[in-house]
Amino acid sequence: MKLRVVFAGTPEFSVPCLEACRASGAEVVAVYTQPDRPAGRGRKLTPSPVKQAALAAGIAVEQPESLKSEEARATLAAYAPDLMVVVAYGLILPRKVLAIPRLGCWNVHASLLPRWRGAAPIQRAILAGDDESGVDLMQMEAGLDTGPVLLERRTPISGEDTGGSLHDRLSALGADALAEGLSRVLSGETLLPRAQPEDGVIYAHKLDKAEARLDFRRPAIELERQVRAFDPWPVAEGDVAGEMLRIWAARAIEGNGAPGSVLGMSREGIDIACGEGALRVTALQRSGGKRITAADYFNAIKTRGA
Repeated sequence: MKLRVVFAGTPEFSVPCLEACRASGAEVVAVYTQPDRPAGRGRKLTPSPVKQAALAAGIAVEQPESLKSEEARATLAAYAPDLMVVVAYGLILPRKVLAIPRLGCWNVHASLLPRWRGAAPIQRAILAGDDESGVDLMQMEAGLDTGPVLLERRTPISGEDTGGSLHDRLSALGADALAEGLSRVLSGETLLPRAQPEDGVIYAHKLDKAEARLDFRRPAIELERQVRAFDPWPVAEGDVAGEMLRIWAARAIEGNGAPGSVLGMSREGIDIACGEGALRVTALQRSGGKRITAADYFNAIKTRGA
């Protein structure tokens, strides 16, 4: 069968899913993405990663500010999509939009639903100490990530995972699940939806930069997870011996002392007392500087006394 697909996505996370659509044999007739936004030091208007990939592939691009108007719905309907695939698009799809494609709208979501519905499921899973994450291919409904699940992929969360590493792995898993779903539909199969459980619903609220500040009164293991979850954004930060540093890598260790006090400093790391245990900072960034190891910081302190 033929399948006309409209793809909607914006960040780098979405690009592998767009490529999976193109490779599936379906016809990607249009790509919807967020309007160009200012980026970089010059605040120059910059197209999203999905827009760049679509233009490189010669696919028509639409960038409405909203999908609520009749004009926006008419534009979408004119593409006559059989299916709309939504991956981290960034706009709410009104009920009338969900009804336009013949097969409705699919969403690739980076969590094991119903846990971590919402905007920041990857970082929230690490912050909470979850030992597993994954992606769900979901049939979209009007509610926020409430639709039935069509396919699922799972992956363990290791003690070394950061927001960045888990992001990349889930992006690839999402593309894999989407590729399977499209292949099965193209072969004439109807995917059987599985309703989400009513128990276990947790919302992954959008990240706030203010959350990056480390509170050394908390247990060290929680701060370790905070450092990992906020790499590469917004990056944890903390007051270390009177200097505000961005903390790129750290691990919980044993130690006792007044929360926030420096227990020791060496080439191995900076040990900071916490409410429970201590946090060993191993990679950091000084104001106006670049990311360095604790050894480089220790050497700078010794040689410059600063």
